This record gives sequence, structure tokens and C-alpha cells, in this order.
Amino acid sequence: QDGDLKFPLESVKKLKELMDGNRHINPRMVVPMASYSLCQEKHLPEEFWPVCKREDALMIFRRLSLAAEDDLCEICANAACAGCF
Repeated sequence: QDGDLKFPLESVKKLKELMDGNRHINPRMVVPMASYSLCQEKHLPEEFWPVCKREDALMIFRRLSLAAEDDLCEICANAACAGCF
């Protein structure tokens, strides 16, 4: 969840994979990150397509990817969990 936007955890994990995958590419072989958009990814889950229409899409994607960090259990990554930290 990010504000009033809610997404399935599996979709958020896929988003994180896409974001992480783009970090491991040789920077001389790709477009600069400033002009790169996750919204151009053909494997972006369709739940995120409405986010692409927003000006703050990149910030939303960054916050969501933090929720899918490997060191958090799935329960703690959910907004329903209040006492994990």
C-alpha cells in the first residue's frame, strides 16, 4: 500500500525484480536512468499502469519496492501488521 493505492504483494515483488534488474545492466549499454521509465517495461504488472499516469510514479514505485525487501517477512511488509518493528 502507498497512500490510498493498494497492490497485491506478488505484483510489488515483480516490480522490485524489474527495478533491481535494471541496476545490474552495464550503464554504458542503456539509456540514462533519468530518461528510463518502469512504465516502458513490457513485464510491468497491469495493476501499476494507472500509477504511470501520475507525476509521482517513480517515488511510488521506490516506496513500494522497499516494502518487498528480502529482509522483511511477508507479514511485516503488509500494512495490516502493526507490531513487527
